[in-house]
Amino acid sequence: MSQRPDDHRRKWDRAEYEKLAEDRKRDERESKEEEESGKKGPPVKRELLKQREYKIDLDSKLGKSIVINKSTPTSQSGGYYCNVCDCVVKDSINFLDHINGKKHQRNLGMSMRIERSSLDSVKQRFDFNKKKMEEKKKEYDMAARMQELAEEEEKLKEYRREKRKESKRKIDEVDDSGEVNDEMAAIMGFSGFGTSKKK
Repeated sequence: MSQRPDDHRRKWDRAEYEKLAEDRKRDERESKEEEESGKKGPPVKRELLKQREYKIDLDSKLGKSIVINKSTPTSQSGGYYCNVCDCVVKDSINFLDHINGKKHQRNLGMSMRIERSSLDSVKQRFDFNKKKMEEKKKEYDMAARMQELAEEEEKLKEYRREKRKESKRKIDEVDDSGEVNDEMAAIMGFSGFGTSKKK
């Protein structure tokens, strides 16, 4: 502090505070060294990011209502539950963001780095896709397809025949009831109700 009573400004002892600062720095260095030597081992080797092998079910809860009370577990408390991170996300867009996010991938044991593609891996992928397409073509059997088309045509013809028979039945019913109408027309003084069909 200041020696003079008329000086209102506070004075600091620089030597004392420099000593305190050096002690603090020394303590921080020692604690860092202890953390590095004791707690840290070799860095964790994480898997490279890979494609998901399962389909995410986003549509099963659409249009459904759920009763939630105090004893309802978090996995059933509405929204989308992530069992890896043990959290609930309220809507599908945020759920997809969470699943593709850094925290979720880390909990799965993957880093956010992807495998670098080489020329050989790209060629293998092309071959794999070609084989897949060839298998689909083999499954597409021409004879079976032609048989299916013939069956569909037969069903369509049968449906049309039934329609024609139905319409003929309706016309016959109208004709049967038309005899009474002819008598009525004769009583009323005209020959018919405008039908073009002749008996």
